[in-house]
Formats: sequence, C-alpha cells, structure tokens
Amino acid sequence: MVTETNPETLVAKLEDDDTETTVVDIRDPSSYAAGHIEGAVNLPASRLSLATVDSDWSDDVVVACYVGQSSRRVASLLDSHLDASVSSLRGGFDAWDGPTDSGHDA
Repeated sequence: MVTETNPETLVAKLEDDDTETTVVDIRDPSSYAAGHIEGAVNLPASRLSLATVDSDWSDDVVVACYVGQSSRRVASLLDSHLDASVSSLRGGFDAWDGPTDSGHDA
C-alpha cells in the first residue's frame, strides 16, 4: 500500500533546504499549464511508462493528480520500480494550498 503525503507536509518538504523532493504531476498538460505545484514535473498518466521516469529524480517522490485517486495507483507503480520513497499527495491538486506556478515544463 502506498503512503500518502498531506499537503502541509509537502509544503514543509519543499521549503526545507536540506530535503530534496520531486513532485510528479500526472494531470493532463492543459491542467498542468493552468496551474501546478511550484517545481513539479508534468508526466501525464496517459503517457506514463517506466521509460519516461527520470533517473535524476530525488530519493523522495510525491505523485500528484486531480483529487488524490489516480496518484495512488501511479505512486504504487513507481514505488515498485524506483529506489526512492514514493507517496501520493492526499487530496491531489484540489487540496493543494502551497506555492503554485503556471505554464509548461521548460
């Protein structure tokens, strides 16, 4: 069973200079462009494969979706293939109250 990270804990992790956390946003590109967690990478669930997983991701990966449902499934898949601590964002982007950005990945 995949663990969940609540939004408050994720804010603290992202603000902590001693902790490196990779946020993977699995929503569609237009939703991501409209607004996403600051620093998140967009990897839509529809395009997800192990070949698309970045080996430069940190040892702490948090998967975010719309409401926290799909991210659990994807986090479980990633957890079984990554040498990292992988969790799902509880409540998804809908529950996020931290810093956001807009636009596409650079």
